[in-house]
Amino acid sequence: MKKIFLLILFLCGLKNFSQNYPVSKITGKEIRNSIRLNYINISQPIDKVNFNNFILKPNMGFVGLNYHIPLNNWLYTGAGFHTAVTGDQGGLFTLGINLGVNTRIYNNLFFDANIHFGGGGGFRTLVNGGGIIYPNIGLQYKLKDFSFGVQYGYMNFFTGIQKDDNVSFFIEIPSTLRFSSYKDSQKTFEINNLSTVGFWEKSAVKSVQQITFDYFFPVGMSRTDGSTVPQYKPLRQTLSIIGFEYQRYLTSNTFVYAHADAMYSGLVSGFMDVFFGVGKNFIEAKHVNFFAKLGIGAAGGRIFPEGGLTLYPKAGFDVRVTEKFGISAHGGYHRAIGGTFEAYTAGFSLKYYGLTGGIKHPFTDEKASTIKTQGIGISVQNQTYFDMAKDDNTTIDIEMIGIKLSYDLNKNLYFIGETSFAYEGKSGGYAHGIFGVGLKSNPLLKNKISLFLELMGGVAGGAGVDTGEGILVRPTAGLNYHLNESLSLNIAAGQTITPYGNVNSTNLNVGFTYNLSILNAKKQ
Repeated sequence: MKKIFLLILFLCGLKNFSQNYPVSKITGKEIRNSIRLNYINISQPIDKVNFNNFILKPNMGFVGLNYHIPLNNWLYTGAGFHTAVTGDQGGLFTLGINLGVNTRIYNNLFFDANIHFGGGGGFRTLVNGGGIIYPNIGLQYKLKDFSFGVQYGYMNFFTGIQKDDNVSFFIEIPSTLRFSSYKDSQKTFEINNLSTVGFWEKSAVKSVQQITFDYFFPVGMSRTDGSTVPQYKPLRQTLSIIGFEYQRYLTSNTFVYAHADAMYSGLVSGFMDVFFGVGKNFIEAKHVNFFAKLGIGAAGGRIFPEGGLTLYPKAGFDVRVTEKFGISAHGGYHRAIGGTFEAYTAGFSLKYYGLTGGIKHPFTDEKASTIKTQGIGISVQNQTYFDMAKDDNTTIDIEMIGIKLSYDLNKNLYFIGETSFAYEGKSGGYAHGIFGVGLKSNPLLKNKISLFLELMGGVAGGAGVDTGEGILVRPTAGLNYHLNESLSLNIAAGQTITPYGNVNSTNLNVGFTYNLSILNAKKQ
């Protein structure tokens, strides 16, 4: 056993010793994606709820963020995330997948219809298992830099009582993704002659990805929810938060960002937040940078029921350790708009800096001398968790929908992140956010099969699942069946354990993965 363990460590530490290739040997692809932000007003079933004398507000404002990918010139797919921002359903979050049709009617006017399937929840009396189906149909008017539209739909939490037909409005922003085939991943390409660059002689996208560790210090009228004893007691204990953030630069010192957090200590698990915002670097030196950010989004779970809409200003500084990696320290103020929760915050981040999709720096026009292709995997899974422990000393099987991203470190070792939401099993609102490492074999049996091992950990909670304060560990093993060089089916089995709760559940995950390579520009 010791020899096997040492062999695995040796394999994980291997570098990819490979030759450099001329840039003319890599073929680029480009697809036109879109980011859609929609607002939905949903009537609440006020006549069907009487929970500890809690009276629902008659309407809930629901905001969605959807990322759409075209399959052909009229059919698209993608993923969508929704959250409550008005009413009293703060903490209601959902995740799902979309399939839609978009076709021209006349000039810039288009017909658009899609169906969204997913899971999520907040107030479990309304959503029960958490499953959601949302079909809608409408019109879209497209301009050069953005489009807008209106749709009629039926929001149906089919496992519960929260259902309503509605009219929604959306704004859509086009985006472009440039990539190459997965078979070209983890290679280095030399740019010796600019005339051979062709497709890649474009401006790269400057971005930052970071894992954040924060501490919230509640103040003012901050209170717990009705599940505590006594109910709605003042909230003064420190909340420990872990999150992920993606930043994209619009100018050399201004960026937009998306950020998500989940709590792992301080309360019974269930609190999370999501923010979108803008930031600016005010003082920049070679290794140190001072910044300020303002985010607006939604938060909730395990705190006093409120609308969800939250404001989060923040400031701090970065220290760039290498060209690609850095650390950051920051502080801020987390405040529910129209609600009672407020907290001062402090924390730190681990940052990764990237220039992807082209050989030119987007703001200096400096050209890279080499490029490195980075393997990426995007997975959608159905996950079944057997005999999940609940707070009432019962167990139940839970079905979840999960989206997973993998980032190759070399040909066999990769980093992974995953988020999953329950859609069946009387546990609507249960979700997890986990990350870790994976080890995969080289393709076997005529390149059709590859095996993998993964170890992931993170935060889980909500819906009365007995995760304690939320820490979760999940080892899994499985196999990929490669349909072609980009698309594979996968199946995996593992064990889900919460060290500070009573969950010890076997899980079975089935899904598919799309693999591609993105380009990272590198200086000599």
